Amino acid sequence: MTTSRGLRLAVSVLVTAGAVLLSTAAPAAPPATPRPAGHPSCDPIDPTACLLPFPNDYFTVPDRTSPTGKRVRFAAAAMPANVQGTPIDPTEWNRQDGFSPGSPILVRVPGLDATASGIAPVTDIGRSLAPDAPIVLLNTRTGKRTPYWAELDAHAAGQPDRQLLIIRPAVALTEGARYVVALRGLRNGNRALIPAPKAFRGYLTGSGHGRGDARAPQLRRILTELTRTGVQRHSLYLAWDFTVASRHGLTGRMVAVRDSAFAALGRAAPPVTVTQVTDYPPQQDPLIARQVSGTIAVPSYLTGDGGPGSRLHYGPAGGSGTPPTPNALPTPSGTTVAADFVCNIPRSASPAKPAHLSLYGHGLLGRPTEINAGNVKTMSNTHNFTFCATSWIGMAAADVPFVAGAFTDLSVFPAVADRLQQSFLNFLFLGRAMIHRDGFAAHPAFRDATARPLINRVGGLHYDGNSQGGINGGALTAIAQDWTRSVLGVPAMNYSTLLQRSVDFAPFQSVLDGYYPDKVDQQLILALLQMLWDRSEANGYAQHMTDRPLPGTPAHQVLMHVAFGDQQVSPAAAEVQARTIGARLHTPALADGWSLDARPYWGITPIRRYPYRGSAIVIWNSGAASAPPPTNLAPAGPEFGDDPHEFPRAQAGAQRQKAVFLRTGTVIDVCARKPCP
Repeated sequence: MTTSRGLRLAVSVLVTAGAVLLSTAAPAAPPATPRPAGHPSCDPIDPTACLLPFPNDYFTVPDRTSPTGKRVRFAAAAMPANVQGTPIDPTEWNRQDGFSPGSPILVRVPGLDATASGIAPVTDIGRSLAPDAPIVLLNTRTGKRTPYWAELDAHAAGQPDRQLLIIRPAVALTEGARYVVALRGLRNGNRALIPAPKAFRGYLTGSGHGRGDARAPQLRRILTELTRTGVQRHSLYLAWDFTVASRHGLTGRMVAVRDSAFAALGRAAPPVTVTQVTDYPPQQDPLIARQVSGTIAVPSYLTGDGGPGSRLHYGPAGGSGTPPTPNALPTPSGTTVAADFVCNIPRSASPAKPAHLSLYGHGLLGRPTEINAGNVKTMSNTHNFTFCATSWIGMAAADVPFVAGAFTDLSVFPAVADRLQQSFLNFLFLGRAMIHRDGFAAHPAFRDATARPLINRVGGLHYDGNSQGGINGGALTAIAQDWTRSVLGVPAMNYSTLLQRSVDFAPFQSVLDGYYPDKVDQQLILALLQMLWDRSEANGYAQHMTDRPLPGTPAHQVLMHVAFGDQQVSPAAAEVQARTIGARLHTPALADGWSLDARPYWGITPIRRYPYRGSAIVIWNSGAASAPPPTNLAPAGPEFGDDPHEFPRAQAGAQRQKAVFLRTGTVIDVCARKPCP
């Protein structure tokens, strides 16, 4: 997810920070042993760990005030604990009204052989919908099955007692819907059927459970629903259900922040302070004529000074350290955040041809100065764009020490998601300043010596981001009111899927191994973190990114540029996003023989003719990459060749396609009906 030398440096800093943290840690404890059957915090149908199977409505309670009618309730005793014995504080999770629409579905099946069982891998997602598929993921609202792929946790290879089966939805699960997971006909390495767990068999037969067992009626309901779809109870290994969080539960906080902040702003421009203007002579920079830096005053919705570790402010209760009520929405803290910004005005801009305006989203743990990268400056000058960027606070360079520390005690992780939501507001205010007549256009820094404007504010605003800027940019697009077209470069959604598939996660994995060494806990942690990350990355917003927009928000078009064999952002996770937002695929996407898939880009509709007006996904192949591993491992090693992560944005054809799309909303074919490039 890095995008420049500076961002790679940020990751190396994280490695160092993690090493220091590990050196001061308590000695590693052995993996936690399962709590005894019957412990009130645990679901007895999978005794491997307290929260298994996951996600699971066993860990919810009725709540008439929530849109789903449910509220998550995790006991502290059920949460993963670090080597110092500190369990993750479940308070913030227990404000959720359901689980993530992209949650990994976790369960342990002792002795499972995925191949012998015929489980659909990432290379053959279509198989997941076969009538006899061994895993069924059923939307009980529609009665339809949902595609997925499944894999055994490769990080637990050699530890069969801690190796989970991970089922990953191939498209975002419907908000507020209830899903049933059914496993049937599973086999071991000898192709023998694996018997159902004893506790679950009791529910199938009706034996061993008294009349006071509240779980029994729910299991009967699940079995009835499965029978209607042709799944017979006698074939089952295990079945359970879970409810996906509502639209409000996923996006309500950020929409409330946006709406209250802009209501207070009214028709005014956000206050702008220009701190530095640098004019470059042509011999110093032939592409950029001027760089303007400064700050935007943005209402703070964070506690304290808003720095790393701060949380969303929820009024007197939330602001004083008392946990907010489940349905509470963030409120202004009464202070402002000085959001940094930097803009590059290209040499091609002039009063006769003022530059188009676009926000730019930087990469992992980076800085807004990523607009100084050669590819960004080239696009800026070639296609006459002024790019302006601010920091993704929460996951910017200044957050490196806090993020590293969070992986030693994940009770503090909610602050990462909270600050990212403030960063969304910072981007929105920067965008408003860019197009407001009293904003940048009125400032001498954006005019020539004769006071004529160098930027075209009436031409509208756009968004272009890469890597983390593509991931977070999807969520930002879904709440954007001042633009309707975004380019997401090397993007994806759902950190719980892409992290262990990224070479950039290695330092985080090292810290995680030191503080949460149990491989079952690690997968549960990724699933738990996704529940909060949904508030601040594309996974929680994707169902409203293009059509079906959020309230008070226009529909959007999105152009996704994906690097085949990307070693930092998983292309598999990008495909999930494309299916969810309805992006159409440039074909032929790849030359014959490149993909390992039975049917490459399954479930993504091709573009039939150009020019095309709509959302699109284009695969760019550097010619030097190999397909990534078909499991939750990063493509690390010489056999995978050079990392193509930065390849698409550097291609002249890709830049031209982006520029035309941002200006006109039209996707043009820059690859002559051949694979790109």
